[in-house]
Amino acid sequence: MTSSNLYLYGTVALIVLFFAWKKWRAIKMRPIIADYLNKKAVVIDVRSPQEFAGGHFEGSINIPLNTLAGKVSTLDKSRPTIVCCASGARSAVALGILKGQGFEQVINAGPWTNTLISP
Repeated sequence: MTSSNLYLYGTVALIVLFFAWKKWRAIKMRPIIADYLNKKAVVIDVRSPQEFAGGHFEGSINIPLNTLAGKVSTLDKSRPTIVCCASGARSAVALGILKGQGFEQVINAGPWTNTLISP
């Protein structure tokens, strides 16, 4: 086996593992998201307004990540909160911002489509 074949197989293996991990995480988060939705959590979508307009969880609010820090004071820290975006990367940053500002009941749903479950 040549080094280029090893590189190719390794790359394919990493891609498969990445998608398997994303699927596992979505399955693991489903009951937690449902529990938060049952508790009437606010869903904050941190994507751009253009992305948000293309589809979002009904009732979610759009606060783009680059404006979130300036709007934290308008949010209720005592209310359960779900953050989401397109892939989970921006919502991971949003989670850190909110936790840093004293939010205790906040979770990262990852992609906004993970919120499309029945509570």
